[in-house]
Amino acid sequence: MTISDLKGTGLDDKEAAAYLALLELGEAHMGQLVKKSKLKRTTLYDTVESLKRSGLVSTAKRQKKIIYIAEDPRKIVELLDEKKSSIEKILPELLSITNTLKKKPRIRYFEGIEGIKDVYKDTLRFPDQKMQTWVSEEMIHKFDQKFLDEYYVPKRLEKKIWVEAIAPDLPIIRDYKGIDNKSLRTTKLIDPEQFPLLVEVNLYGPDRIGIMSFQDQLGLIIESAGIARTLKSIFALQWMTLDA
Repeated sequence: MTISDLKGTGLDDKEAAAYLALLELGEAHMGQLVKKSKLKRTTLYDTVESLKRSGLVSTAKRQKKIIYIAEDPRKIVELLDEKKSSIEKILPELLSITNTLKKKPRIRYFEGIEGIKDVYKDTLRFPDQKMQTWVSEEMIHKFDQKFLDEYYVPKRLEKKIWVEAIAPDLPIIRDYKGIDNKSLRTTKLIDPEQFPLLVEVNLYGPDRIGIMSFQDQLGLIIESAGIARTLKSIFALQWMTLDA
């Protein structure tokens, strides 16, 4: 477990460091927590107060000292569920505001690794549908494989999104092809020397095209029924020419 892992739950760097340190100690007074977390005492007071408000830390008084106690980590799941419930309550109103806009953005730009993750996450908004993708070799070498293996693929399987993938014929891709059935995926291979795929393209939903350049750390989402339909036709034409 690392601070980075905890940050994914919504805690900031200092909160994650303090909570992880307190979990390892079980309970501690401020001096022990400063030493374990390696945070400044003045910083820790505010950080611990924030964790107390979230219900992740409680306090007790022993021998005139304040003792800080880490609460059950499952409390994090409860907090996330509460946030999700709050968002779901206001979502219809947010969507109604979106629908009143006369001019909607047709192209969205995303920068950095986190931005590319957002492009992937957008594909999860269309459950029980097929996605077609040209897989880039750069994805293997220059992207967060932990995100794909531990978050994205399990979520895709949960939402029953089947993938048709055209990918470079490489040993690691052949390994992935070997588990196509349990991954809700069909993969066909092409010669990377003859047909290099320098960016990844995902065709999903009724009108979405996700384009990701791992080299440039840039992602795009294009919303266009005409462009999507044309690219799906090109994909289908190439798919028919490839061996299973």
